[in-house]
Amino acid sequence: MTTSIPGDYSPAPDAFAGRAVLVTGAGDGLGREIALGAARCGAEVILLGRTVRKLEAVHDRIVEAGGPPPAICPMDLSGAGPEDYTELAGRIAQAYGRLHGLVHAAAAFSGLAPLAHLEPADWLRTVHVNLTAPFLVTTACLPLLQSVPDATVVFVGDALGRRARAYWGAYAASKFGVEGLARTLAEEVEAAGTPRVACVHPGPMRTALRRRAFPAEPPDGVPEPAAVAGGFLYALDPVAPIPHGASAGVSIS
Repeated sequence: MTTSIPGDYSPAPDAFAGRAVLVTGAGDGLGREIALGAARCGAEVILLGRTVRKLEAVHDRIVEAGGPPPAICPMDLSGAGPEDYTELAGRIAQAYGRLHGLVHAAAAFSGLAPLAHLEPADWLRTVHVNLTAPFLVTTACLPLLQSVPDATVVFVGDALGRRARAYWGAYAASKFGVEGLARTLAEEVEAAGTPRVACVHPGPMRTALRRRAFPAEPPDGVPEPAAVAGGFLYALDPVAPIPHGASAGVSIS
């Protein structure tokens, strides 16, 4: 890691006022907590996820808390193609005219298995959701992100993207790819000065993905996503001193 950022970071109440932020995987887990946190600080959040019912629940929580009404964008990343992302960017442009933040919180994991037994369909889906979709979303939205001087793109990293472990197959491979994608994008946009790019490593979290990998783990064995979501708000906050191109770990006090 090049830096450490606080998991309990709380931006100013109006830190994101007037700022449009797209969060993938916003229906539950880490994506939901990031979306809720950004909305609490005034962001106009665009909720992208696979399950409409879950997105609607996040929408209602934001509105009930007095946040700006978010947009709901149902999309199954595993089956979406380039034209779907172009359409998404067009809808954002029409509704908001700009984009200040993009957080790639969606993730796919089919379960632990040796590579020799991994179903090709599971490999393709995992790599598409975790790596190809972030590439397609980012490139489609890049003109919107570069239309403002202080936009941020945040990728979700994982220790398995730095040191692989047996049986993590497509998930580990995709997270290695995310690290490379983030670093490549950071170098390519550095001269333009925007967007700022960061790869944030939340560490172990109590999510459906982790339960699939460690079904016997005690419920209180790892923190809830809410405990680390502040680290992503830190990365999104234009006044926070996270360096461009950083690969940052979230610290929990």
